[in-house]
Amino acid sequence: MPDHEVHEFDVIVIGAGGAGLRAAIEAHAQGAKTAIICKSLLGKAHTVMAEGGVAAALGTVYPEDNWEVHFRDTMRGGKMLNNWRMAQIHAQEAPDRVLELEEWGALFDRTDDGRILQRDFGGHRYARLAHVGDRTGLEMIRTLQQKAVASGIDVFMECTIVRLLKDGEKIAGAFGYWREWGKFVEFKAPAVILATGGVGKAYKITSNSWEYTGDGHSLGLWAGAELIDMEFLQFHPTGMVWPPSVRGILVTEGVRGDGGILRNAENERFMFRYIPEMFKAETADSEEEADRWYTDRKGAPRRPPDLLPRDEVARAIVAEIKEGRGTPHGGIYLDIASRRDAADITRLLPGMYHQFKELADVDITKEPMEIGPTCHYMMGGLKVDAVTAAATVPGLFAAGEVAAGMHGANRLGGNSLSDLLVFGRRAGLHAAEYAGAVAGRPEATPDQAEEIAKQALAPFERTDGENPYSLQKELQDTMHELVGIIRTEDELTRGLKKLDELKDRATRATAEGNRMYNPGWHLALDLKSMLTISEVIALAALERKESRGAHTREDHPGTDPEFAKVNVVVRQKDGEPYVEQAPLEPLPQELREIVERTS
Repeated sequence: MPDHEVHEFDVIVIGAGGAGLRAAIEAHAQGAKTAIICKSLLGKAHTVMAEGGVAAALGTVYPEDNWEVHFRDTMRGGKMLNNWRMAQIHAQEAPDRVLELEEWGALFDRTDDGRILQRDFGGHRYARLAHVGDRTGLEMIRTLQQKAVASGIDVFMECTIVRLLKDGEKIAGAFGYWREWGKFVEFKAPAVILATGGVGKAYKITSNSWEYTGDGHSLGLWAGAELIDMEFLQFHPTGMVWPPSVRGILVTEGVRGDGGILRNAENERFMFRYIPEMFKAETADSEEEADRWYTDRKGAPRRPPDLLPRDEVARAIVAEIKEGRGTPHGGIYLDIASRRDAADITRLLPGMYHQFKELADVDITKEPMEIGPTCHYMMGGLKVDAVTAAATVPGLFAAGEVAAGMHGANRLGGNSLSDLLVFGRRAGLHAAEYAGAVAGRPEATPDQAEEIAKQALAPFERTDGENPYSLQKELQDTMHELVGIIRTEDELTRGLKKLDELKDRATRATAEGNRMYNPGWHLALDLKSMLTISEVIALAALERKESRGAHTREDHPGTDPEFAKVNVVVRQKDGEPYVEQAPLEPLPQELREIVERTS
């Protein structure tokens, strides 16, 4: 075993996005010796890409908005597969978390009389997204990062965790390496919070950055935790499609919230053809009615179909493209130029204006954007307790995108930022309590670290093997083509067969040179996570024989009432994942009545 650093803490937080920072701030506030470990640099978390706003029923624009309406919208958006207690806690606590963020220095856009301004987003009954132009996530990270650093929390940057350590059934810490020079490092702690984000780099077209390789999902599974809802992977309806170098980069839903509309190549507002029965009572069914909503929102409560939940919009876009009404570069048009003055567009959407101007040479104040679906957000993740954010392994907690339950079958825009604030805080609070109360400090045996290090160095020992970059490209092509937006049993079965082959080949992935500054080696290690989670997604998608939310089975196009009662659960046995079904906790009658309200 090569020499390696050892650090001891009460709570370690893996991930420095919004959920990780909020969790660390809370754990530290509770008196726990806390550390943040991040794969990239502090401030580079993917939360900065969340542009449109943070959803919370503050009621500053619509006084009639409240937690019950927010809860109803979240449950209906998640197609009733949400953990209802998480959705309830989220809706009730989100306003306090946003106001807390403001107290810590976040500068939200304001109404004329000085209150926090809120914008419209798909699936939300009222305008409830507190925002900072179209750079809300960046402001959130700035504020949380400043708070964490000012609190004196230890931060370990450019460090990849490759395994969690255990003492029997209990978590005992984590083992990883410094990306810069390759030296191994061990973190001893009785409580670990996973806040590592999503899985998008397993797909060819994604809004996610390079860090999103499913690390937390796989770390939890390998440590014995249960995963749920892994079939529900959100494809955001609006990502850039041209030029190829920027394909998949997110185009905020705020464009549609601030007046943008979707058109096909025939200049038709096609979304009127795709209004689901569930949303017909509150969705405008004509251009005239939709336009009245944009000009006089209070007097025209039926919202335009451009602001339906993301899964509905993404499927409609795919249908238009498949039927030959797509744009020259394989997308559709998002038009705000004809709806807003240029000054309004650059004021409300400065990031989008510069993004398209600089990356695509498109002036969005004068011409429409070409957009299409992009792999964006994983609703599935570790099964956690609604109150404590504890996973199914003692000492393990999770928050943010790596945790499941809150969003059900589909996430509403803006709910991710309030989710990570609400449950990041809860994870930090209860991880600190657990670390202070656990009987005896769990200790991993030395052979665990030795075996992990040996496996991590194996790519250097192979002189004739597989190129990790080629393997990732094949993985991305496989997931895009066979486990994408629209799925069938035949494609999923073929996808699993291909993934099996790639898993075998990945055991022969090579790394050239030495451990310093070696991205090829890093990718060879990341492949294990990406392939594990890709297999889990495909297995869960095969198990759920219906279409619900972000999961669409072409061979099972309708919803099945029996599948409305269960989560698809993934566990691991003898190193291989397998799926089961577990019953959902029934929705209490008083909450069911809230969900069934039509106004």
